[in-house]
Amino acid sequence: MSINRRTFIKNTSLVLGYSLLPYANFYANSNQKQLGVCLVGLGNYSSTVLAPALQITKHCKLTGIVTGSPWKIPRWQKRYNIPDQNVYSYNTMHQIANNPDIDVIYIVVPTGLHAKYAIRAANAGKHVWCEKPMAKTETECQSIIDACNKNKVKLSIGYRMQHELNTRTIIGWAASKPYGNIKTLRAEIGYNVTNPARTWRLDSELGGGTMYDLGVYALNASRYTTGEEPISVSAKQMTTRPKLFTETDETTHFTLTFPSGTVAYGKTSVGKSMHELYVDCENGWYTLAPFSMYAGVQGKASDGTLLNIPVRSQQALQMDDDSLSILNNTPVMVPGIEGMKDIRIVEAIYEAAKLGKEIKL
Repeated sequence: MSINRRTFIKNTSLVLGYSLLPYANFYANSNQKQLGVCLVGLGNYSSTVLAPALQITKHCKLTGIVTGSPWKIPRWQKRYNIPDQNVYSYNTMHQIANNPDIDVIYIVVPTGLHAKYAIRAANAGKHVWCEKPMAKTETECQSIIDACNKNKVKLSIGYRMQHELNTRTIIGWAASKPYGNIKTLRAEIGYNVTNPARTWRLDSELGGGTMYDLGVYALNASRYTTGEEPISVSAKQMTTRPKLFTETDETTHFTLTFPSGTVAYGKTSVGKSMHELYVDCENGWYTLAPFSMYAGVQGKASDGTLLNIPVRSQQALQMDDDSLSILNNTPVMVPGIEGMKDIRIVEAIYEAAKLGKEIKL
C-alpha cells in the first residue's frame, strides 16, 4: 500500500509502443493464425487509418475489399497485394461466404448504411466489425445483433477508445473510485469546420449530425467513465450557419443524469474546436485532454498521477483485441449491445432537443 497510484501506473508502463496491450493479448498464442479482414468502404478512414493499421496488427491482416468505386481497385491491389478473387462490389459482397481468405468483414460505410451491410456480412457467415456509431436507430442496431446471433458470428463495434490504455485506466476508476464518488463530468468534442464539403455528414438520411459524427464519443465517455446508464436526458441544438446545415445540427448540448446522482454535461460541435473529458469527484479530479484523438491521448489527476501510456496505433490495438476474441472464442470487449445503448440515448437526445424537455430513459 506504500506504492501510490503514480508509481503503480509508471511501473506498469515501462514497455513502450504497440506491445502495450490490454489483458487479452497477454494470453495470445503467438502461433495462432492471422484472421483475414475485408474492409467494406474505402473512404478516408479505411484508406488512411485502418488499412495502414492492418499492416502492423499481430492477429489479423487485410485480405479483401468491397468498394463501389472501380477506379480505387488497382491502387489497393497494388499497395496491399490483394488478389482479384478477394475484390468485391456492394452487389457481390454476399459471395464472400465462399471465400476462406476472409474471416471478418469490417463495415466502414456511412452510418445510415451500417445495418444494411452488417446484416449482409453476417448472412455471409463472417464475423462482423461495425464502425461506430453502430447504426441510426435502436431498431437497426437490434437487427444487426439478431443477424449475427442467427448466423453464430461475433459482432464488435469500433469503439477504439475502450481499447486505448489511458482510457482503460479511467474505465477501471469507475469501479475503484480512487478519488471518491463522481459528482459531475464534462465531455466535449468538436472541431471548427470553416468550409465543409457536402458530404454524408450533412445528410440526415445517411447518418449526419453532430451526435452521430462526434457526439457519440462524448456520450460513450460519459457512460464508461461513470460505469452507469443514464436515467434521463435533456438537450438543445443550434445552428449558426443555416444555409449549410439544412438537414443537421451544428452544435448539440446534452445533460445526462445517472442513478448515483452524477450529472454529465456533454457538448459536440462542428463549429468549435474542443476536446476534453473532465471528471470532478468528492476527493479530487482527473482529466483526459485530448480524450479521443487517434494519437496523443493523455491526462492527469489532482494528485499528480499522469495518464500518458503511449500506443502506436489505437486501431491496430482494437482490431487485435477483437481478433483474439474470435481466435480464443472469448467475449468481445465492445459488443453490439454497447453500441445499441448509445444509439438509444442518441435518439432520446434528438427527441429532447426537439421537444425542449427532459426525457426519461
